[in-house]
Amino acid sequence: MTYDYSKLRNLSPFELKDTLIELASSKADRVMLNAGRGNPNFLATLPRAAFFLLGQYALSEARLSLSYLSPDLGGTVRIEGIEGRFDHFIASNQEKKEAELLGHALSYVRDQMGLPADKFLVEMVEGILGCYYPTPPRMLALSEKIVGQYVLREMVGGQVSLDSTDFFATEGGTAAMAYVFNSFKQNKLIKKGDKVAIGMPIFSPYIEIPQLEEYGLEVVAIQADPALDWQYPDSELEKLRDPAVKIFFCVNPSNPPSVKMNDASLEKIASIVQDRPDLMILTDDVYGTFADGFRSLYAICPRNTILVYSFSKYFGATGWRLGVIGMHKDNAIDAHLRQLPTDAKDALATRYSSLTTDTADLKFIDRLVADSRAVALNHTAGLSTPQQVQMVLFSLFALMDHEGRYKATLKSLIRRREAALYQELGVAPSEDANAVDYYTLIDLEDTSRALYGEDFTQWMLKRASSGEVLFRIANETGIVLLPGAGFGATRPSARASLANLNEFQYAAIGRSLRQMLDEYHSEFLKSQN
Repeated sequence: MTYDYSKLRNLSPFELKDTLIELASSKADRVMLNAGRGNPNFLATLPRAAFFLLGQYALSEARLSLSYLSPDLGGTVRIEGIEGRFDHFIASNQEKKEAELLGHALSYVRDQMGLPADKFLVEMVEGILGCYYPTPPRMLALSEKIVGQYVLREMVGGQVSLDSTDFFATEGGTAAMAYVFNSFKQNKLIKKGDKVAIGMPIFSPYIEIPQLEEYGLEVVAIQADPALDWQYPDSELEKLRDPAVKIFFCVNPSNPPSVKMNDASLEKIASIVQDRPDLMILTDDVYGTFADGFRSLYAICPRNTILVYSFSKYFGATGWRLGVIGMHKDNAIDAHLRQLPTDAKDALATRYSSLTTDTADLKFIDRLVADSRAVALNHTAGLSTPQQVQMVLFSLFALMDHEGRYKATLKSLIRRREAALYQELGVAPSEDANAVDYYTLIDLEDTSRALYGEDFTQWMLKRASSGEVLFRIANETGIVLLPGAGFGATRPSARASLANLNEFQYAAIGRSLRQMLDEYHSEFLKSQN
C-alpha cells in the first residue's frame, strides 16, 4: 500500500497515528509496537488499593443509618465517633498494606498538616460514596489543602506557601487547558488576532487550540534549540517582551524533547516578567515529577502564572482524569479583570450576576469553575467527589514516601528503557542533567551523522522531507513513532514514548531502526556508484 504523505501533513500526530497503526498492523505474523502514545504501562497500585478499602469502610459508615428500612439502604455519615470507628476498621485489616497506608494517611493529615481528623474522614467517606454534589464546587475543602501540599512540594519545592494558592480540581490537564482558554475569552482577556507565545516543540493539541476559529489567536513560536539541549535561546525568550504577546504557553518539562527548563531560562523569564507585569503565563507541568530538582515557572513568577498539573502520567491514571489548576491569590489575571473597560465589566457583571452581587471581586479561578458549567449550572460544577478522593490518596501516598522510592523506581525504569533503545540503535543518548526521558526525540540528522557521516546525512535528509521514513518504519517493522514536526519540531525527527512498552520492546525498536538505516545506507552507496 502506497501513501502520499503530503495529503496527511495537516493531521495532528494523534490522528496520523491511526494511519501508521494501520500500516504497522498490516502483517499478521508480526507484533505491532506502538511507541507513539504517552499513556504509561505502569501504575501506582497501593493508593488504588487504599481507595477500594476506603470504599468498604465508607459503606460500613453509610449502613449505620436507615438500614432498618432495608439491608440495601444506607444514610448520611455521622461525625460523632467516626475517628474511633475508623481506627477499629484499620486494626481489623492490619494485615493489608492499604490499611496501613490509610492509617498513616490519617496520622499525616492530623499530625503533620494540623487538619481535623474527623472532618477529613467525613469528607473522604462522603466523597468516595459520591452522595453529595462537590461542595465547594471548585474543590472539596480539605482535599484542596492536601492536594495543594503535594503539588506545591513537587512543582515549587515549598517556595510558594499553601495558603497563598487556590486550586480547582479538573478532569485532567487537558480539561484544565480547555477551561482556561474558554475563560480567557469569556472574560475579555483575549480576542481574535491577539498573540500567544508557545514554547515549541509542544504537545500538538496545544498548538491547535489557540488557532481554532473561536479563539483565532496568532501563534508566536518560542523555539527550543536542540543544539542547546532543547533549552530556549535568549533570543527566542526576548519575543516575550512584545506587549502584543498576551500569553506565554508552555509544557515544562517539554513534550516531546522531555527536558525541564534550566535555571537560566527560568531567571530570564522572571526578568522579562519584571518588565512586563501584564504577561500571563500558562504552564502544564505534568512531567515535573519525573525530573530531578524540578522548579515550575509558578515558583519564580507566581503572580503571573497559571499552574496546571495532571496525575495521569506519574500515577498511571490517564483513565481517572485527575488534574488541578493552581493560581496565586494575588495574581496578575485578577488585576487584568479590574482594569477592563467599563463596558466589558458591565457585560461580565451581567454574565456572573447569578453567582454574586459583587462580580467585580469574583476571582478568575472561580470564574473558571462557573464557565465550566455555562455559569447557570455553577451549583452542580466540580470534579466528581470519588475522583477527588483518589487524587487525595495519590497525593498522600507521595507525600509520605519520604525516601522517594516510588519516584526513584519510575526514573530508573524509563531510563533503562532509553538505554536499551539507543544501545541497539548504535548511538549514545544525550547526557543532560535537565533531561526527564519520558519521551525521546530520535533526531534523523544527528543519528545519520553519528552512524554514517555527513554525505549520507545530507542524502537521508532529502528522503526524510517526503515523510517516507515514518511510513516505511511502520510498514516494514510494525513500529509506530510520531513525527516531531507535528509537535512543532523544526528538524526531521520521530517521537517515541519511553513509558508505554517494556525494555525488551524498546531494544527491538532500536534494532529495527538500525536495520532500516543500514538499508538506507546500502541504497545510498549504490546511488553513489
